[in-house]
Amino acid sequence: MRTTTASALAPRRYSAAQRWNAALLMLTAVTLLLTLLEPAPVGAHQFAPALLDVSETAGGRVAVRWKQPLVRVQGSRLRPVLPGECQGVGKPSVKSDGQGVVASWQISCPGGLVGKTLAVDDIASSGADVLLHVTLPDGRSVRRVLTADQPSFRVPSAESKWQVIEGYARLGVNHILSGWDHLLFVLGLVLLMGRGRRLLWTITSFTAGHSITLALAALGLVRVPQVATDGAIALSIYALAIELMRSRAGHVTVMQRAPWLVAGGFGLLHGLGFAGALTAVGLPQGEIPLALFAFNVGIELGQLAFVAVVIAVTVATERLEVPWPRWTFRIPAYAIGSLAMYWFLERLARQVVFGT
Repeated sequence: MRTTTASALAPRRYSAAQRWNAALLMLTAVTLLLTLLEPAPVGAHQFAPALLDVSETAGGRVAVRWKQPLVRVQGSRLRPVLPGECQGVGKPSVKSDGQGVVASWQISCPGGLVGKTLAVDDIASSGADVLLHVTLPDGRSVRRVLTADQPSFRVPSAESKWQVIEGYARLGVNHILSGWDHLLFVLGLVLLMGRGRRLLWTITSFTAGHSITLALAALGLVRVPQVATDGAIALSIYALAIELMRSRAGHVTVMQRAPWLVAGGFGLLHGLGFAGALTAVGLPQGEIPLALFAFNVGIELGQLAFVAVVIAVTVATERLEVPWPRWTFRIPAYAIGSLAMYWFLERLARQVVFGT
């Protein structure tokens, strides 16, 4: 008769590496599930804000330009709401510029736009914010990001530096948190580097890289077609998945040998993608350095918040004594690589078929 001993009844112990891998496996599964459940235009990073550009000339005559993206959430009905005392002048024109549908018309506003309220209806269901750009007769310009929580804006006589910082920082946060491809790349860095100083310096190098090309592209010093940038970003995620796969197989990868150099290089590429937002909304004259800084700070705040959530979840779950088979630790690499290749092919097909 077999005797049951205390050691036999004791729970099986797992190494710290096993618990870390199990936690990251669970986190990757949740992240990928959320990505796939998102509507297709949002699942891969397609920063597609609507743009309301309102330009006033002398005498209260105002030119209105309303641009909606070609790719948007089905059923959304974004509609600009202009001041009630303003009256339409002439007939509107509608055309496509390759990235969106643009409607242009003119209105007459007695007393001008200062002190009046501009708004956009149905932002909540659109899946994207609205970038508002107001130009006044004296040459001053005001920019604001309209959201579901703040769908309207009262035109001030002047815009403070703090309003520039707040608006562009919020734009940066929204940009990174709506970009699942950028976030999936950051998740891949965490999976490959683990926690600690190496991850810190790798993320810092990625940040430095994308900060450089973000500024250069936003200032018009570097110009790369958006479709090429989007496709290359998808391939960078695929390359990271290959690195992760080789690491799980026991190889010392290129990125593990030179993480800061490789992450910085990929950061240069992702910065071109980040610049798409600023290209759409533009930079305020006289406050260009401040707006660039605020936008980049917003991106970093969103990125660091995501990394903090990743680490918090792994710390909370890595103590679970789950007997994961060894082969399951390759699932994140396969999943990330498959999704990256899907994005690449989807973007390539959209360019070939639709030219967008």
